[in-house]
Amino acid sequence: MPTEAIVIRTTEDREERIQWNDSSALHLTIATRNGELTVRHGIFRGGVSEGVEIVRLGNSEMHVDILPTRGMSLWRMQANGVRYQWQSPVVGPVHPNYVDVSEPSGLGWLSGFDELVVRCGLESNGAPEHDEHGRLIHPLHGHIANTPTDALSVEFDEASGRVELVGETIESRLFFKRLRLKSRIRIHADRNDVELLDDVTNELSSRTPIQLLYHINVGAPVLSEKAKLTVAIDELAPRDEHAASEINRWDEVDAPTPGYQERVYFARAVADESGMSHALLESGDGKTGLEVRFKASTLPWFVFWKNPGELSDGYVAGMEPATNFPNPYGFEKQHDRVAWLDGGQTESFRVTLCPHNEASTMQQTRDTIKKLMEDQSIELTVSDQPRDDWSAK
Repeated sequence: MPTEAIVIRTTEDREERIQWNDSSALHLTIATRNGELTVRHGIFRGGVSEGVEIVRLGNSEMHVDILPTRGMSLWRMQANGVRYQWQSPVVGPVHPNYVDVSEPSGLGWLSGFDELVVRCGLESNGAPEHDEHGRLIHPLHGHIANTPTDALSVEFDEASGRVELVGETIESRLFFKRLRLKSRIRIHADRNDVELLDDVTNELSSRTPIQLLYHINVGAPVLSEKAKLTVAIDELAPRDEHAASEINRWDEVDAPTPGYQERVYFARAVADESGMSHALLESGDGKTGLEVRFKASTLPWFVFWKNPGELSDGYVAGMEPATNFPNPYGFEKQHDRVAWLDGGQTESFRVTLCPHNEASTMQQTRDTIKKLMEDQSIELTVSDQPRDDWSAK
């Protein structure tokens, strides 16, 4: 007799794992003068996603999925029929219970990494750091991405056509730190931008250093053969000798390439008159792109991560505004690339994602970046070798 099987779920049907809760207080439809806004609330069921909370904010043309269980990360976004995400070998979203961030190698963070936007920090955001005895001091990319949000609410303004998901996440350890991340994820009824308005507060009485990096990760269809980055920066250098081998095309991305090893480039951001810097990653055919705007006074550094390996291995590129470069914490502190907060002090970080699917709007962004550079008489300086003060050895 032929074998019969009843399929309950597969590893690929991630969205079908969501159990939406129509009776939740976070299930809303908001009519505004600019159009309708929706809020949906659900929980993932099955596998390592079991129990992960998801909130979807949407309008008539787009939606964005937010994961309060994973530090208010943005899992993925869809706008005008285009999906902004990447296909990680990690089938997530992964509940923090299954991510051992502090395992001895310091690389446990990678076991949960598959989001469009994930914050790295707040105590440290770079490579793992060990002491002279080999004991882990700071794990890769810190703890905030695997810290569930404590407080969660929705705020909206019918007059302006705006809705925000507000979450508060606390990263703390007795005698060492208590940092509160208050994050507002905002969308509007009449446009497709997603705004991340983050405030970090030091709730101890003593002065405390922090680091924060926004790991913004893009795969196909934006990422494709001859995809290109345009960004407002004045200096750039490769992270290491491996990245230096492609310095003449640091801003270009290949088609999926078997055996490709990641390359990383460090840069200093340039701000416009409003204090914002701009980056645009666009597809090789010029049909789709993702623009990132960020507040350069608190996120003065920019990292470009190229990882165009096979699709199954994680075909992705990262645009990463940050307080510092993602080197080991001790190296960055030595070079004064940490942000210090006095007791009770709050610092604000602002990032906006702008999806594009028209050549004209992407040209406008390129023109904005070009004008910004010209108005300030800036010529990009590119180092063909790693800088000793930027890259840890």
